[in-house]
This record gives sequence, structure tokens and C-alpha cells, in this order.
Amino acid sequence: MPTEEQIMERLQTVEDPELRESIVDLGLIYGVEDEDGVVNVTMTLTSPGCPLGGMIEGAVKNALADLEGVKDSKVNIVWSPRWDPRIHASEDIKIKYNLW
Repeated sequence: MPTEEQIMERLQTVEDPELRESIVDLGLIYGVEDEDGVVNVTMTLTSPGCPLGGMIEGAVKNALADLEGVKDSKVNIVWSPRWDPRIHASEDIKIKYNLW
């Protein structure tokens, strides 16, 4: 079964198509858990009206598809807590975009 670290490493490769930044670095991933080979990803989008949500969801599933031990993946998009890059983004993103 994959570790949380392995799952997050794979998700690191998924970029938000508009911002061209990793969804992990942006802080869009709120949690991951593996239940007998089914990886559940809890995440949000940069805005509720994001027209590329389906694309991002597909990219998440594709990133995990060939990870050893993963039989399937499910993406649960949530709106609480509301995404705030000043809180959720990595330090590198905060510095790059001057978010304080």
C-alpha cells in the first residue's frame, strides 16, 4: 500500500492549469488516505466556479493510477475550509506571489 508521502509525491506533479503551480504547493490538497488500495483525496479548487475542476480531478486520478498498490482513486472536492493561499500555500508560493 502506498504511503501518504508517496501519494503526495505523485500529486506534486499535478498543476493547476491556470496558475501553472503544483496543487500540493498551492495547498489545494487537504488530505489523502488509502483504504485497501483505494486512495481518497480530499481537496479544493482555487474558486467554486473554477471551470477546470474536472480537468484537475482527472489529472489527480491519472497521477495516482500507476502507483504501486493503488487499485482506484476518488477525489472529494470540498469548499470548507475555504482555500486561502495566505494560509494553505507553501512558503515558496507565498514568497513567489508575495502572499502575506
